Amino acid sequence: MNFLSKTSFQVLLICLGLGILSCKNQQKEAEPKKAAAEEQVRKDPFFKLSLAEWSLHRQIFDKKLDPMHFAKKANEMGFEGLEYVSAFYQDHYKNAENQEEAFQKMLDTLKAESDKYNIRNVLIMVDEEGDLAVSDETERNKAVENHKKWIDAAEYLGAHSIRVNLFGSPEAEEWKKNAADALKKLAEYAQPKGVNVLVENHGYLSSNAKLLTEVMEMVNMPNVGTLPDFGNFCLKREGGERWEAQCVEEYPRYKGVREMMPYAKAVSAKSYDFNKEGEETTIDYGRILEIVKEAGYGGFIGVEYEGDSLSEEKGIMATKELLIKEGSKLN
Repeated sequence: MNFLSKTSFQVLLICLGLGILSCKNQQKEAEPKKAAAEEQVRKDPFFKLSLAEWSLHRQIFDKKLDPMHFAKKANEMGFEGLEYVSAFYQDHYKNAENQEEAFQKMLDTLKAESDKYNIRNVLIMVDEEGDLAVSDETERNKAVENHKKWIDAAEYLGAHSIRVNLFGSPEAEEWKKNAADALKKLAEYAQPKGVNVLVENHGYLSSNAKLLTEVMEMVNMPNVGTLPDFGNFCLKREGGERWEAQCVEEYPRYKGVREMMPYAKAVSAKSYDFNKEGEETTIDYGRILEIVKEAGYGGFIGVEYEGDSLSEEKGIMATKELLIKEGSKLN
């Protein structure tokens, strides 16, 4: 039997020692990577993020951003989904000699852009197509017909919903009856196309969540639902104005979101301003996201920044980061 020399034995011990140290070093290096991976899993929120095109309205109105390039912009900012605003596209078809042809050409371009950037078309926010809750039946039916092309557009783009407004009668019972009539007609048209018709709390009686849920019960169709917005709970503005004027009466925000969530098929994260800690100054995002999570919602939440203190890009990113931060705590 051969024995190691003293020197060889010492060398072997040193090598073994170095090996142990190497293993320990490798283990130490692996631990932070493992922890980082576990942290990433923990940080993933319970929802997906889409960008509401209204967040970019100043750039679009100032002609600094072509709405046809919305998909590119949203992709650059790290969003998975798109929420279009119908009014931004009127110039692309309303003055055309053949409006139907121009409308389809516009949709072809939007679909090609979303495909190019591998981003999901989530919904279309439909504005300026007539009031759906007016008492005049002829006027109401005309508004219904005006909205149908956007249902067709949603189907073509692969979007799951259109969002409508419910402006009309100032009398609650009359408003509910009118709203239910229009929504049923739209839903019947949209159902075979696989498109939902959603109502946002967007001012006046539509921001009264209790009344809106009563409308949902009256319609009672699977493709009719709500789009709770974190911020639009103004019931009345100075001078009776629809927009812009100071709000003088509001529906309770968190109560309203909680009442609307059982019917929600989309959610809009409104934001206005942020403090130094990155918190929204008027909306408790942690509290409101808890309500959303408790309702079992796991779809897209749209970022809709409306503030003035930050640029649109910075406001969008601040809202996105806050959603991820607070959403991850609820996993």
